[in-house]
Amino acid sequence: MTRKNEALGDDGAAIRRAWDDLLRAEPRLRPVDAAGRLGVTEGQLLASRVGERAVALSGPYARILQELPAVGEVMVLTRNPSAVHEKVGRFDKVEIGPGHGLVLNHDIDLRLFMGQWRHGFALEQPLEGGAVRHSLQFFDGAGVAVHKVFARADTDMAQWRAIIDRHRAPEQKDTIAVRPRPAPPADLADDMIDVETMRSTWADLQDTHDFFGMLRDLRVGRRQALRLAGPQFAERAGLDSVVRLRERAAETGVSIMCFVGNPGCIQIHTGPVSNIRAMGPWINVMDPTFNLHLRNDHVADAWVVRKPTSDGVVTSLEVFDAKNGNFAQFFGERKPGSEERREWRDLVESLVDRETSAA
Repeated sequence: MTRKNEALGDDGAAIRRAWDDLLRAEPRLRPVDAAGRLGVTEGQLLASRVGERAVALSGPYARILQELPAVGEVMVLTRNPSAVHEKVGRFDKVEIGPGHGLVLNHDIDLRLFMGQWRHGFALEQPLEGGAVRHSLQFFDGAGVAVHKVFARADTDMAQWRAIIDRHRAPEQKDTIAVRPRPAPPADLADDMIDVETMRSTWADLQDTHDFFGMLRDLRVGRRQALRLAGPQFAERAGLDSVVRLRERAAETGVSIMCFVGNPGCIQIHTGPVSNIRAMGPWINVMDPTFNLHLRNDHVADAWVVRKPTSDGVVTSLEVFDAKNGNFAQFFGERKPGSEERREWRDLVESLVDRETSAA
């Protein structure tokens, strides 16, 4: 970031004026893209609107999420640099502990890591034709978005405004302090990994949720584990595997689970997909209550992964970017206590790149 942009990042009024200049030239420019153009974070960009179209919210933000069932239908959005996941539904079954939480409604299904939620705003964004889009937006300490909630036509706006009033920060500042995310720790060298212990532990898994604990305990990176596990547990898929998976799922009606997340939130869709559209590098699902926008050109590596559970093997597709980031995962819809559906397993197994896996 240049010295000029560092100064801009400390001056809310200057950011706001620069953003307005961009919007006059490009009215549909997304805030995240405008922030990149200006050399600031999206959180700093939204903070610059405080006192004009935005209200700074005070934490703990778990309390806001716990009150959202009262507003009815909303759209929730979680993203990372390579994928954007949007779902329409209602908040329900909100359970948040000291470090993490869950929203377990079928349509809004979230895994929350509240330690990452550092800044929150309520925003009123003018749209073409005089309409206004209302949202609640939350950011981590680096000013990067972790989760957003958008009002819809059926949202109870009286309850929405009451939540904002209850959580309005005492001090309405148009700047926020940000610091870069720490770099993720580098993987250990392959020869430092106890591969045999990893494979035996993997073979004894009883739940897919135990996989992360295995990686942590054995100090092995996720993508590294897939490389070292052997074909019993993981095989490479083609770089076009996400495109093929979604097209096949739409053709066959197989119900899928799609996970997209960042350090503060993982958002999950469960159900079929139907309307698949390609727009440049973006591969999109454009269904009435579920939209997924994924940068297929960001897929640097893809794997078909098999995890033993007490209900049988669970098969998934995991995709990684060039920096080892696991930016999306796909599973078949499955109820606890039931085996994985044959049609899902056949679909995913068809994605294996046998030539690369055998090399």
